[in-house]
Amino acid sequence: MRFNFKITIAALAVFVASTGALAQVKKKPVPSPKSKPTNKAAQIQTAALPVDKNVTIGKLPNGLTYYIRPNAYPQNRAELYLVVKAGSILETDAQQGLAHFAEHMAFNGTRDFPKTSLVSFLQSSGIKFGADLNASTSFDETVYQLPLPTDSTALFEKGFDILANWAGYVSFDQAELDKERGVVLEELRLRGKNAQERLQNQILPAILNNSRYATRLPKGKEDVIKNFDAATIKSFYQDWYRPNLQAVIAVGDFDPAKVEQLIKQKFSGLKNPATVKPRTEYNVPVTPGTTVKFATDPEFPYTLAEIIVKLPGTKVKTAADYLQSIRVSLFNQMLNARLAELMQKPTPPFLYGNASYGGFIGDQDAFTSVVVARPGELEGALKTLVGETERARQFGFTLTEFERAKQNALIELGNAYKERDKTRSSNFVAEYQQHFLEGQAIPGIAFEYQFYLDNIDKITLAQMNGMAGKFISDQNRAIIVEAPDSEKDKLPAEAALLGWITAAGKGLTPYVDNVSTKPLMEKIPDAGVIAEETKDDSIGVTTLVFQNGIKAILKPTNFKNDQIIITGYGLGGTSLASDMDFTSASLAASVVGGSGISEFNQIQLQKMMTGKNVNISPYISEYTQGFSGNATPADLETALQLIHLYFTEPRKDNDIWQSVLSQTQSVLINRNLDPSSVFQDTVTAVLNRYNFRAMVPTVGRLNTASLDKAFDFYKSSFADPGGFTFTFVGNFDVLSMKAVLATYLGSLPAGNAKKTYKDLNMNPPSGQITKIVNKGIGDKSTVQLVFSGDYEYNEVNNIQLDALEEVLNIKLVERLREQESGVYAPGVRARYMKVPSGHYSITVGFSCAPENVDKLIAATLDEINKIKTNGAQETDIKKFKAEDMRAKQVQLRENYFWAGYLAGGAQNQEDPHRIINYPKTLETVTVQSTKETANKYLSGKNLIKFILMPEKKQAAQ
Repeated sequence: MRFNFKITIAALAVFVASTGALAQVKKKPVPSPKSKPTNKAAQIQTAALPVDKNVTIGKLPNGLTYYIRPNAYPQNRAELYLVVKAGSILETDAQQGLAHFAEHMAFNGTRDFPKTSLVSFLQSSGIKFGADLNASTSFDETVYQLPLPTDSTALFEKGFDILANWAGYVSFDQAELDKERGVVLEELRLRGKNAQERLQNQILPAILNNSRYATRLPKGKEDVIKNFDAATIKSFYQDWYRPNLQAVIAVGDFDPAKVEQLIKQKFSGLKNPATVKPRTEYNVPVTPGTTVKFATDPEFPYTLAEIIVKLPGTKVKTAADYLQSIRVSLFNQMLNARLAELMQKPTPPFLYGNASYGGFIGDQDAFTSVVVARPGELEGALKTLVGETERARQFGFTLTEFERAKQNALIELGNAYKERDKTRSSNFVAEYQQHFLEGQAIPGIAFEYQFYLDNIDKITLAQMNGMAGKFISDQNRAIIVEAPDSEKDKLPAEAALLGWITAAGKGLTPYVDNVSTKPLMEKIPDAGVIAEETKDDSIGVTTLVFQNGIKAILKPTNFKNDQIIITGYGLGGTSLASDMDFTSASLAASVVGGSGISEFNQIQLQKMMTGKNVNISPYISEYTQGFSGNATPADLETALQLIHLYFTEPRKDNDIWQSVLSQTQSVLINRNLDPSSVFQDTVTAVLNRYNFRAMVPTVGRLNTASLDKAFDFYKSSFADPGGFTFTFVGNFDVLSMKAVLATYLGSLPAGNAKKTYKDLNMNPPSGQITKIVNKGIGDKSTVQLVFSGDYEYNEVNNIQLDALEEVLNIKLVERLREQESGVYAPGVRARYMKVPSGHYSITVGFSCAPENVDKLIAATLDEINKIKTNGAQETDIKKFKAEDMRAKQVQLRENYFWAGYLAGGAQNQEDPHRIINYPKTLETVTVQSTKETANKYLSGKNLIKFILMPEKKQAAQ
């Protein structure tokens, strides 16, 4: 359960046109000369967009709306949502925070599911609490999500009982309510008590024009949460949880007629109150002129400026609206492409810059410009950001930029269209939510794709060039500057800040589009020879070994229509770099990957990729180097050309090198202001025995790095392709795949040096250690307990650790959250590895009040001891098995899962058939095995306690 605050400090929600999926719309016939095309065109433009014929929309007599869509991806699964058109904006003064609290109570007892039995029931059915089963509260709505399997009729039908219980039958048991106060307060602590929250409290009145939105944050007020009575929260629930403000959304692999029957059966009994409160629609009032607000905090590590020009809200309902949404999307894309180019300079003008038009809040849109400056360089950063918007306003965009943007948009829509029968159910849910809440059209991807093809040429460059002028204004504008307290004296006066913005538009020149018309590869290499080919029909895999030593593992699938996942690795990584050269080596892949390829710089390369759906990135990790990426079948050859060139013609760009160094150094300057960064840096240092290779680099170490060393290390890492193993998973034909792989991988030169890695022994130290970090002014602590040691990596041990992780997660939620009311989201993470050597770690983490640290650590160790003494409870083991099997059923039809499974298995030399044996391996988890596993891996012999506490106050003199 969570509250969802739609405005963030450094970025605002970006408007996105709906992207559903439905039948193709045929082109209209050309009108005869006697007709009135202008009037007809106007009618078409103002007519409402069609509704996807694949979704059934209905309304019960009590006013409840429902959306039903059959969808077979993923198979045997459905997404059930309850959407309530009520959030924190409707709270009275005495209810601030109770919209969110009511959402919590839906999981703590309803008419048919007393206390916490609902969560337990769903966990035993394979649904994970938090990851799958969840809810969120925002200003204007509350949303409950319940993903369910549909291969169990009883369980699936029970899902509608659960939604109906949430909709009208929450119990608000006094004992459960009092216990949940602590959980909600801990959620507020986890998400707040930091610089972001303190800055937010300063700036929101300015951004939101002192509207009701500024005083009704979903998190509410602590004193209300601590002290409200049951009648107050019941009043909110009874007023606003009513069927005429609710929608049920069901999308998945099911019979829609049966689902409609279930909705009518389960929800028709809900009744609206005898006296219905009017559902007021609040807005953010227009404020003449410009509001400027400066806000600082001692723990905020950046200096940023944000310019928000608020404009009347828009919704996509008609063809004209949709055409305008396309224009907006193209405008945002072109403007931000220019800002991204500035990051390629040796000394980039800012750490981050973005400008876009999109949805805001309270029936308003906004043109929002955000820039994060390097320390002391706010003026230059802000002027550059505003200057690019002004450049677009004064000179417009170029025709080549416009054509690229249209091609990129077509590729994005084309992707969605090609995958229309394999779109995840959750994607449709998001659209139907917006249709119910905002009235946004849901025409579907087939209509949208055809609409784009039919209408894109009606958008002119002149129209695009006039958009910046519509978005730029000094009315209803808010300018926000946020910075560390240490930068307060360096911030400009309001008049000076406004002067910077005015000056940014002077002396500009038109943008020059730097493009190349050359092909990516001038000469296609001669194909190499396949030396060995083996097939494994049991898992549908073909393995090729080329004469140069490269291995390629191929798994063709039909899980996606237009996707191929690509990975490749060789052993070595930065472990082979000397201590002196490590810093250079650690930057090598990011610098080369950002420098372009062959004779093309990165800007040219990106523009050459226009119209292609391909992404390939080289990487160098601690113990491997390689590639990750994806492509469509049509663009696979381009992806392989990129891989070939990253091997044979990497590019060295000094501008990119200087840019990376400059950006990294700037980020480091104020990193120590942020308590969470200081804490995590300490954790990393201790767990890696203070080996500098694992730690955040210092400015001093960065100054020892050189481009030549970085480039030489990259070349040495990729010098012998023969040591590489590639995996390809997706929609392809093995026979045609063999030819293209032989051309671009089989042709690579190979040496005889079969590299391996060097074990740097960067494992947690043995023994019992307690490390307390005193940092931060907020009333907030973080705890991490790390158990570690040597490990024998194999299937049985791995599944035992997975099981121990999950049962301990279940027990700690029950103990620390539900019983102690001391944390919001305790987490357990088990890691195990074979490379560079067998090792494991189990980390228990949570955030809590400082005064509760010792008590909650003791409770955690107590739960661990119970498992060590008695083993896990059989009910918890069944929950783990159900969750894991349900997850595997979905994963087995996902390309990304198979790519990771095959590549990871090859790297760890695992049995490729282990997935077939998985159900049998899962059965090795028993009460006794969990007891043995807990005693072996949670003995406490090697236990490090990390505790973040607020800074100690100085004693009174």
